[in-house]
Amino acid sequence: MTVVSSQSSHHSRLITLVPESKKGVDGQVRSFEEIPHTGRNSWVNLLRFWREDRFRHLHKHMERTFNSLGPIYREHVGTQSSVNIMLPSDISELFRSEGLHPRRMTLQPWATHRETRQHGKGVFLKNGEEWRADRLLLNKEVMMSEAVRRFIPLLDEVAQDFCHMMQTKVEREGRGERGKRSLTINPSPDLFRFALEASCHVLYGERIGLFSSSPSLESQKFIWAVERMLATTPPLLYLPHRLLLHLGAPLWTQHASAWDHIFTHAEERIQRGYQRLSHSQSRGPEGGGRYKGVLGQLMAKGQLSLELIKANITELMAGAVDTTAVPLQFALFELGRNPEVQQRVRQQVQESWAQAGGDPQKALQEAPLLKGTIRETLRLYPVGTTVQRYPVKDIVLQNYHIPAGTMVQACLYPLGRSAEVFEDPLRFDPGRWGKSREEGQRGGGTGFRSLAFGFGARQCVGRRIAENEMQLLLMHILLGFDLSVPSSEDIKTMCTLILMPETPPKITFTKL
Repeated sequence: MTVVSSQSSHHSRLITLVPESKKGVDGQVRSFEEIPHTGRNSWVNLLRFWREDRFRHLHKHMERTFNSLGPIYREHVGTQSSVNIMLPSDISELFRSEGLHPRRMTLQPWATHRETRQHGKGVFLKNGEEWRADRLLLNKEVMMSEAVRRFIPLLDEVAQDFCHMMQTKVEREGRGERGKRSLTINPSPDLFRFALEASCHVLYGERIGLFSSSPSLESQKFIWAVERMLATTPPLLYLPHRLLLHLGAPLWTQHASAWDHIFTHAEERIQRGYQRLSHSQSRGPEGGGRYKGVLGQLMAKGQLSLELIKANITELMAGAVDTTAVPLQFALFELGRNPEVQQRVRQQVQESWAQAGGDPQKALQEAPLLKGTIRETLRLYPVGTTVQRYPVKDIVLQNYHIPAGTMVQACLYPLGRSAEVFEDPLRFDPGRWGKSREEGQRGGGTGFRSLAFGFGARQCVGRRIAENEMQLLLMHILLGFDLSVPSSEDIKTMCTLILMPETPPKITFTKL
């Protein structure tokens, strides 16, 4: 492997740790056992994770470990063991061997909750032929371009309402002369409400009124439940779940009750959706013209049982709030501390919005820098810090033998910040994802450098909803406000199950 000179000393160290001598004395592939590792005793490792608070800073732990051990290492913590990789060439090899029914790590605490409560499992928790059958039916309603065309207007409506609410807020609470007021706030609570409102509109086909002056306590409780569920998942992943269940451990109890709340919330909305659908069908053809959300579509087609619809809608709902609200915080922060980038994106957005004549989908198509802004945000701040696969056949990574069925993790945080993969990796540059720029990228092209939503048949099922939701909100914010930040210091991040700011950044909104 060639050594690439790099601006930062630790990255150049990382590259030089990929020696040619890996081929062993006789040029043969090295054994699995020879892969560098972080310690052989999984329970000692788990203890160290607890003691040093590594669960909270898992992304930093991975980055440090790659810097010291090179671009591949093994880790065995509690009940989990994995091989960790970060270079696009290795990730490409991994995905080439994922098979027809790709598997990712089962979030066992989630699965155990479904089993103990006798709930059905959605595609997130399924594998094999059963997963594939359900996933193909879901894709038609959430991934295909026809479905996207149907739900974009719903997302756009919520994004515009959010911006009207912000305009009112800035006018009422802001400083400066009328019409040009500015207001510095932590937008995090508003962004969580936006994400919940937008996903409810798409999934259930109804608005829940979260932008009113007094949003419902029920919705706030749902957001808290999702946050508690995400925070309690990682430590539970590494422990024998059946034991926790028998002991009634507080951590498990918290986790299960958070899921119970999420299911109750979804159940109520699904019941309402079902009643609405029955009502519109009883009114005959004139009741059936409007798009009734993903739930309505699935119920009307009747190809999935009600139990499976409920399981999948609940999973989509639980996964739809933090995973868009948090990246939006990071995106607003990066746009705020990079005014020249912000101006470039805004200019493109203004032109595309003017030409689109009110068609939000057309406006997005003509503003590639918006998509670049989301990709760049997720490169630096990936929501999920790893993408996992179990190869269906033996493979060779970094000249080490990896047996079929081994869990291999592509680690996205170190990948996104590696000087071997990205030129000037810490610079926020949405333009780096443009076609002309991608050809000249290190490692050639875009392949396996942008994996925030996973890859292939098993990529995030809510991807199209999330991408369009975030782009539309940024578009309307940039049309209405100039963004700046009171502090441009790097945001300290932490891991729950997703990457988030330790303290949400403050953003100054100034009316244009």
